[in-house]
Amino acid sequence: MKLRAQFTERYVVQPRDYVWVTSPAAGVERMMLDRVGDEVARATSIVRYEPHSTFPEHVHTGGEEILVLSGTFGDEHGLYPAGTYLRNPPGTRHSPKVGSAGAEIFVKLRQFHANDTAQVLFPPEHQETRSGLVEGLEVTPLHSFRYEHVALVRWAPQTQFSMHTHAGGEEIFVLEGTLYDGLGAYPKGTWLRSPHMSRHEPFTRHEGALIYVKTGHLADLIHQT
Repeated sequence: MKLRAQFTERYVVQPRDYVWVTSPAAGVERMMLDRVGDEVARATSIVRYEPHSTFPEHVHTGGEEILVLSGTFGDEHGLYPAGTYLRNPPGTRHSPKVGSAGAEIFVKLRQFHANDTAQVLFPPEHQETRSGLVEGLEVTPLHSFRYEHVALVRWAPQTQFSMHTHAGGEEIFVLEGTLYDGLGAYPKGTWLRSPHMSRHEPFTRHEGALIYVKTGHLADLIHQT
């Protein structure tokens, strides 16, 4: 399967576009955002776990990155409430499970650099925020390796960022509010992937926004499309 697999193209998926598909595990559904491969794939998805559902043990052959969106996600290693950020490097394994509240997660599979072996667990209470490049931005760094950088960015209402170029690409998932640029409006639940050397000038209006953002990670893919 190839879904939004041209890494030189810009893609936008909004909540109105969601199509949930069943997974191999009962009570677990996926909204596929991009995918190269079948059941074992390079993939970005939103995964929804019904209360008390489980997923079989699996090995992270290319790494697994998770942001818990709602509920409490868990495995044999612990419980991870909404807002928790995890990175399970290549070679690790686990058996996901959730309790009575269920859970929804944003997950990226098989996208780690071969030398990126850090095991990362950032619960919300351990995440540190710093001022952004312009007034009205607060940045919570989550992970950096070589040219890849991952962060949560909170935008105050009526914040304007300058026009900038995405060297190595940019990927955004809108967690709260609405983000805007000259190409459109992106409400909560919107996923965007912009290619290497694309440009935009984002801003917010009265509601502000909170976004997950990853930059630089498409540098190794620009010649593979």
